[in-house]
Amino acid sequence: MKTSTHDPLAWIDSALAELERDGLRRQLAVRSGPQTSRVILDGRELINFGSNDYLGLAADQRVTAAARAASEREGWGSGASPLVSGRGEAHAELERRLAEFEGTEAALVFPSGFAANAGVIPALVDEPDAIFGDAKNHASLIDGCRLAKAARFVYPHGDCDALEMLLRKSAGYRRRLIVTDTVFSMDGDIAPLAQLAELAEQYSAMLMVDEAHATGVFGERGCGIVEHAGLHDRVHIRVGTLSKALGSGGGFACGRQSLIDWLANRARTYVFSTAQPAATSAAALAALDIVREESHRRVQLLERSADFRRRLRADGWNVAGSESQIIPIVIGDTTRTMRLAAQLREAGFFVPGIRPPSVPDGESLLRISFCYHHTPEIVDALVKQLAAMR
Repeated sequence: MKTSTHDPLAWIDSALAELERDGLRRQLAVRSGPQTSRVILDGRELINFGSNDYLGLAADQRVTAAARAASEREGWGSGASPLVSGRGEAHAELERRLAEFEGTEAALVFPSGFAANAGVIPALVDEPDAIFGDAKNHASLIDGCRLAKAARFVYPHGDCDALEMLLRKSAGYRRRLIVTDTVFSMDGDIAPLAQLAELAEQYSAMLMVDEAHATGVFGERGCGIVEHAGLHDRVHIRVGTLSKALGSGGGFACGRQSLIDWLANRARTYVFSTAQPAATSAAALAALDIVREESHRRVQLLERSADFRRRLRADGWNVAGSESQIIPIVIGDTTRTMRLAAQLREAGFFVPGIRPPSVPDGESLLRISFCYHHTPEIVDALVKQLAAMR
């Protein structure tokens, strides 16, 4: 038998070269030490504006102590999926506390926020159904929609009139699901949630929101935009993450008890994933306590973010429609964006350059992630550096 010498993976080299040529190739970096106001990347210490640790809890000693105690009590690996034997005491308590925190009947913890979105959406809709998603939804929402066998419709970012036209033409579908981020991960703007809730009610659609970048930050108790907008009873499915403002890991879904029971039986990323370690759940529980007890963290975060946006606009930078702690500087051109990110790094600041496919073509940006541990002195230094680069 003749052996072929053809390499079936040879195409990868040319594809990588094409990414390199277009300025789109990513390189993996190594972080040393914790996520704080400073980060060590590839051996160099930088002022950190690239983390989603919005409340500064990822390295909080109360959070790490809770994780350590849980690992000593329950071990590290959970050993099985939650439905088999992996759902430990800390896991169950976290679900109870998340439901209480969100003001819902029940909650379900997933291995990650991505897994939550990728599991929840296909569990809710199938071939006879339709999904309606914002054009700037997070990749995890987009992939969750792709995994479902339902018809998919994308409406222009934040355009409720366009969404209504799509809904009006969709009467023939069995179920309809509207899916949106609440705080959008790149532009930092906020979905028109009240209008979306009205459309969901008018057209008998389910409304699902991803609070990944809002949990812990918005709302009187830190529950997110649903609380902030006073829409507790009008949003049917809420998804969030424990890995951003809560400084831990994992994702969650919450809502009525029957919804959670259904997801526990049909969300494949839950059913077929090993449960997260007890330490991760314990860390999230400690973070929830801090969110409840230290509201000044989110208050100061949003106040400082608003002041920072004002200063950037005054200096002529385009911060798009940001209304949150996520503050983009929209550059447009990918090459210039990455050059500015490199210049900032040389000056001692880690501000990630974001390019396609994370954003649409022509919308490359510098993504400034504002956190509680960014002191006025740190912020002043970044403003001064950016002004020197105009």
